[in-house]
Amino acid sequence: MLKAGHTQTLTVSRLSEYGLYLSDGEQNEVLLPNRYTSLADKVGDRKEVFLYHDSENRLVATTETPLLRAGEAGFLQVVDKTPHGAFLDWGLHGKDLFLPNRNQQGGVLVGQRYIVYLYEDSVTGRCVATMKLKSFINNELVSVRPREEVALLVASQSEIGYRVVVNNRHWGMIYRNQIFRPVAVGDRLQGYVRRITEENRIDISLQQAGIAQVRDSAEALRELLRDNGGFLPLNDDSSPEQVAQLTQMSKKNFKRSLGMLLKRGEVHFENDGIKLNRHGND
Repeated sequence: MLKAGHTQTLTVSRLSEYGLYLSDGEQNEVLLPNRYTSLADKVGDRKEVFLYHDSENRLVATTETPLLRAGEAGFLQVVDKTPHGAFLDWGLHGKDLFLPNRNQQGGVLVGQRYIVYLYEDSVTGRCVATMKLKSFINNELVSVRPREEVALLVASQSEIGYRVVVNNRHWGMIYRNQIFRPVAVGDRLQGYVRRITEENRIDISLQQAGIAQVRDSAEALRELLRDNGGFLPLNDDSSPEQVAQLTQMSKKNFKRSLGMLLKRGEVHFENDGIKLNRHGND
């Protein structure tokens, strides 16, 4: 079945002067325009393409990668406005994503970016954006578990931290005292579920918990030392602010990671800092 807003792998069923016709194996065909084809293409080839409706409401294929697919949230820029709504930069040649007036909250400005969700309209089958996220992103039925690695989209910030979209399905929070690197609205990050409260609030960390975090952070610290000529002006007495600035780690995580490297014999203390041993450069 051919569905707008999705990436599918289809088979070249026939050639035409306009491009390649691709089939899903169920007698359904879609055109891949000449812009995305080559002379080497032939019947039977498999193509991974993204499907969407063009300006004449025809379903077409592209080999370009959109900034957003159906079922995903993103941070897109408004490029135009009409009496009926706004158009967002979708990352596709000659095709912007429509944001109807009914799906806006508080109006939008050309040139500004907004958090939106892309869905397939049940009546037209076209891809549409919305700023009204409650129907798509909520914590009524939480599908993640503590310690699980999750995909994050930073949606907003407040005094206590950053609100994030978790796996395009839920809301989560990263508290400021858990952040040790620059974070901005619109960033896509990998994180970990710290805990889920009785009210289904999801607390997120950007670092793994337990020994897995220490191992990963120790390797990151080792690579950071290599990138800085084998030396960092840090030790056990360095302030949390210094540690976060140079390593993007908490002081606690830094000390545990440093302890692992010391135990392995990969680093030693030298001149108010840590030095990578020669074999640690291998």
